[in-house]
Amino acid sequence: MKICFPVKSDKSLDSVIYGHFGSAPVFIVFDTETNATDTINNQDLGHTHGMCNPLKALNGESVDAIVVGGIGVGAINKLNAMGIKVYRACEGTVRDNINLFQNSIMPEMSKENACAGHVGDCGH
Repeated sequence: MKICFPVKSDKSLDSVIYGHFGSAPVFIVFDTETNATDTINNQDLGHTHGMCNPLKALNGESVDAIVVGGIGVGAINKLNAMGIKVYRACEGTVRDNINLFQNSIMPEMSKENACAGHVGDCGH
């Protein structure tokens, strides 16, 4: 399984989770089968607020799940339509959140707990 984590800067598993999917500069992708990480620069960073294109942001890379501090309902819907589940990250690093994810402690996000009407970084 490939899990994607939006982060501010690439420090591999020690990267701190970023507050919002669409404005995250970088994504760390962790492969649970190989324990390998990969980095994707956000290819949709300049999008208009509310018009995030998750597939473009991920540069067309395939992932199975997104773990993020905040995300808009439109992006959740687009990701879910592609078969990608979205989970709410806890504060901390990618490493911290991998452990929580693998122990099924992380809640799945829905339109009820999505970000709405903000500009810039979510304050999660």
